[in-house]
Amino acid sequence: MHIPPALHHRRFMLLWLGLMISIAGSQMQVAALLWHIRSLTDQPIALGGIGLARILPVIVFSLVGGAVADAADRRKVLFLTQSVMALVALVLSLLTFIEQITLWQIYALTAIQAVAVSFDLPARQALMPNLVPANDLSNAFSLQSIASQAGTIVGPALGGLVIAYWGQPYTYLINAISFLAVLVALILIGPVAQQIHPMTSANSIQSERPENTLHLFTHPIALFAVLRNYERGFIANVTEGVRFILSRPVIFSTMILDFVATFFASANTLMPIFARDVLHVDVVAYGWLSAAQSIGAVIAGLIVSQIDQIRRQGPVFLVSVVIFGLATIVFGLANSFILAMTILSFVGAADTVSTIIRNTIRQLQTPDYIRGRMTSINQIFFQGGPQLGEIEAGLVAQLFGAPFAIVSGGVGCIIAVGWIVRRWPQLRMYKGDEPALLEAL
Repeated sequence: MHIPPALHHRRFMLLWLGLMISIAGSQMQVAALLWHIRSLTDQPIALGGIGLARILPVIVFSLVGGAVADAADRRKVLFLTQSVMALVALVLSLLTFIEQITLWQIYALTAIQAVAVSFDLPARQALMPNLVPANDLSNAFSLQSIASQAGTIVGPALGGLVIAYWGQPYTYLINAISFLAVLVALILIGPVAQQIHPMTSANSIQSERPENTLHLFTHPIALFAVLRNYERGFIANVTEGVRFILSRPVIFSTMILDFVATFFASANTLMPIFARDVLHVDVVAYGWLSAAQSIGAVIAGLIVSQIDQIRRQGPVFLVSVVIFGLATIVFGLANSFILAMTILSFVGAADTVSTIIRNTIRQLQTPDYIRGRMTSINQIFFQGGPQLGEIEAGLVAQLFGAPFAIVSGGVGCIIAVGWIVRRWPQLRMYKGDEPALLEAL
């Protein structure tokens, strides 16, 4: 074992530590929300509704978030989005404390948080290559995966204990406090150099006004012309991002596979039903079941962090997704707590390997000036898949039961891999030692 190379870079290390703490709080809230909804209603479709509340804002705002990440200071964007998410958690806590929380309030606050995530993720992912050199980027993403999955272990497991011994509202309060770790890290990091994409912004509005800001408001035609120019500039930048993705088969195919596989194999929303009605366990055991995937993910992330460079990345990526689908099938057939925990750890390990590889491919093959928009488009795929998949799983579970919904999803995931390989053979041939895309491209 050795210290991963990315941790030798102080600014990355600070953000990594802050994210690890914050993600633990966020994952505690995710698991607590599902348990909360299951306590309010026993209808599986209600759990699927949380996926709809998460994905609709992403679809609407994700492209905007990507354009902002390329045109604004990514560090400042993160500070704002993390603050908004902390405030949402605090409101959830207060409403639950006074026992005025309703299902629709949970959906609405979840949607507000999803809007913040739509801006947060493109800025955060695009910031990573600005904190570490290209040679350490895959290592940085493996460490980011470890931070994410370690938080996902601690969060749900601790959440089960907090609900059992303190009560539901404290899970949301602890999450609100955990965001302070990222906010402090962002302050300590200081300014981060990045390529600002030349787009129409507030600066260009100032440069185009004839005399001063007052002139625009006293001359509606001039104001309309400036806003119209801003709109055209924004649309042009979003269109450029879409064209870039479509012109890169390796990047585009990983996004498609990410969406299709997670659409079919996303059963996390059904975990409270599976825990209560299939395995017949309590809230503490439910917390550990929710953390099980992350246990395997952390182990896989630690192993990958010790590897300088992953060879034959395309085949490894595809095999990991197949293992993800197979493990999902076995989990759907599990009838004991120990077996379910074990299989879920394999699900998490396979998902982590695929996540590290696809993130490395996308970031290395994307110039800095367009990384925010690439990540925002990717966000629609990798969040759209599992969130829409949760709606699908809820509907299927409503009709045929939770085990059938999980098993059929695993089968769909494996079929998706076969279709992707046939449609985009470039992915199967990708080795990972191809020259990185030049920044000037």
